[in-house]
Amino acid sequence: MKKKILLPILSVAIFIGVVLAWQHSREDRAAPGKLTLYGNVDIRQVQVAFKGSERIAKMLAREGDAVKKGELLAMLDTDRLKANVELRKAEFSAQQQIVERLESGSRPEEIGKARAELDAARIDAANAERSYLRLKDLASRHFVSDQQADNARAAAEAAEARSKAAEEVLRLAVKGPRREDIESAKAALKADQAGLSLATIDLEDASLYAPSDGIIRDRIQEPGDMTSPEKPVYTLALTDPVWVRAYVPESDLGKLKLGMAAKVETDSYAGREYRGWIGYISPSAEFTPKSVETAELRTSLSYQVRIFVCNPRNELRLGMPATVTISLLDPIKAAPCRKP
Repeated sequence: MKKKILLPILSVAIFIGVVLAWQHSREDRAAPGKLTLYGNVDIRQVQVAFKGSERIAKMLAREGDAVKKGELLAMLDTDRLKANVELRKAEFSAQQQIVERLESGSRPEEIGKARAELDAARIDAANAERSYLRLKDLASRHFVSDQQADNARAAAEAAEARSKAAEEVLRLAVKGPRREDIESAKAALKADQAGLSLATIDLEDASLYAPSDGIIRDRIQEPGDMTSPEKPVYTLALTDPVWVRAYVPESDLGKLKLGMAAKVETDSYAGREYRGWIGYISPSAEFTPKSVETAELRTSLSYQVRIFVCNPRNELRLGMPATVTISLLDPIKAAPCRKP
């Protein structure tokens, strides 16, 4: 008998509670001067990877570690990379010496040697010419054979040719290397310098640094793994910016402006408010409507809104449900977050 009496009473109490909650929700939503939105905390994530392909030597961060921008996270084995840098340095240094030698031109000692060789060649040519003239005269008087005179003439001509060659050697020594040879050597030097720069960059890229402040969410690889740019090493959850992804009905869209201040609350930290502001309002509806719309369908469209939130204690987590309250009576622009 008691059960029969309690069941109707319990049903009525539940009904009354549901009605009151629904009415309270309507009153809260329709409260003048404020707009309440519901959404979830959203955080950007970065897949961090090495730029080169090599075996991992060290992993310095673990899941859950808070890291700062520029902090060292991991290192590759660098033996091969260091050897390549030394090789490129040697090639660059050798080519640098070639360029300096060509730009300096001939040394005074080289020019002096060429001049002395020219003087000797001229003396030999003059002596050969005199010998030829004497033998020619003797041959005309039949004191020597014509063959001897011909040999003397050939020797004189050869001596004269050597003298002219020595003149050209001296001229080239004084003039120095050709401009084309110098430019070619300089181009080779630039190529060696570029090769050294690339080798140095490869060595620097063997160290992996955090691109931004954040928290290590996943440690994907371990020391000894062979990595490459296509294989992420860590997943980094960025701690800035943090925002709440919410949706606003089309009927309330005109009430919102970029930069409007907002208060954010979560179930995890009841009673604690986080300062925020509207940072993004979607230019289009979240869901594509039908081609023909009634007035009811148009007013039921929703648009995505992002409310950026100050999170000084790093309490907000990805996916956390959040309630956003925006004041419409006195809309003000929120100031940027201050670092704790």
